[in-house]
Amino acid sequence: MSTHPSPAAAGADLAQLALDFHHTHHLLDPAAQGVQEWQVHITAAGTPVGRLTAVRGLYWKSDNLRERMADEQSFPALVAARLLDEEGRFTYEFEEFVDSASSVLVVDRLQMEEPFADPLVVAAVVASVIDRLTDNYFAVVLPGKQAAQDAGSALLAEAGALLSAEAFSDELQIIDNALAAPEEAAHRVRERLRFLTRHGGSPAGAEDEEGDDFYEDGEEDEELTARTAAVLRRALEELSAQVWQDVDDVGDAPLRRTQGRVLGLLPAVTLHQDRSWRRQMARCFDDLAADLAKTGTVRPGCTGEEMALHLGIDRAKSLTRNRPRLVAECVAGLSEDRRDYDWDWCSDVLFDDHDVLMLFDASLDGIEDSANEINQALGLANLAPADWFSPFRPGQARDPDRGFHRT
Repeated sequence: MSTHPSPAAAGADLAQLALDFHHTHHLLDPAAQGVQEWQVHITAAGTPVGRLTAVRGLYWKSDNLRERMADEQSFPALVAARLLDEEGRFTYEFEEFVDSASSVLVVDRLQMEEPFADPLVVAAVVASVIDRLTDNYFAVVLPGKQAAQDAGSALLAEAGALLSAEAFSDELQIIDNALAAPEEAAHRVRERLRFLTRHGGSPAGAEDEEGDDFYEDGEEDEELTARTAAVLRRALEELSAQVWQDVDDVGDAPLRRTQGRVLGLLPAVTLHQDRSWRRQMARCFDDLAADLAKTGTVRPGCTGEEMALHLGIDRAKSLTRNRPRLVAECVAGLSEDRRDYDWDWCSDVLFDDHDVLMLFDASLDGIEDSANEINQALGLANLAPADWFSPFRPGQARDPDRGFHRT
């Protein structure tokens, strides 16, 4: 079975996938203290496309976890026989294998319909189940290749490999939640699926962990989607209001790192700039937001605008993660696109370079000076605060008499 998502699984359908968790707890049943069975229903745009079972074995709540899990039969019983001794204690081999697990989550009995019966999709589902049902003291157990008796367990075996599961035996593979590798692997899986959801194209495109900026016609698209532009504009407008408040509060006074709302987040070389400089920095946010309102796209024209756009993208990313209701209001009436909210793509495509971010690196102090050896070797320009508002392309400079949105 291939570990690449099929073309049919790529695209907007992935964005409609959702998980419904079902568990019935019998309040006074002593057996319910040790083992919980969760049914996870997988839907796409409300239509059922799959399901799996996740069994939580809670060591400290069980009288004898081996016996209790064995009573579940099937794969949980196999797990119990391999990981626990007759007294219900974890075996020496298991305790040597994992860092500090005190409970287990057994994932099995997967059924998945086409076109979603794909290891990458299943890996993302399993990663979400792990997030929902475990903490750092769980070991997650999935079928190994030798235990794959049907298509569902074969998919789980491949999904485990994608999530950095380690083979405990030919029959079992284990994800140790106390380690960083599984979390990093889950992040890679989600990013590859987001790439397919936004960009479509061939499955091979998802193999590049850095992501590709090319679509099915093979040409780079540098246009923002309507929803992306709307949220980015909202982010820049929020930051503009905060910077102007900083200007009012601080004036010409020196800043400490992190002081204020936005100005204190800028590189250290800017913290002693005066009020006039800070007003020009605030205007960078306003100019970019105005560009988005007028044309639906944006291209920074000076170092200050580059910094403003970096901060705007970070804020837009935060909005889409933490303010879904606000985002929904912001994009109401705008058409959806599979490339909506691809902030990593924005960071890659909307800039000619990321040189301004080097100013955050304390080991490169002085790099803004045109006489600095590294500055000269890399051909850097306009990194000194005095040059932040000098246009990169004088022929496309903004009107110097445009004034400020605020006095």
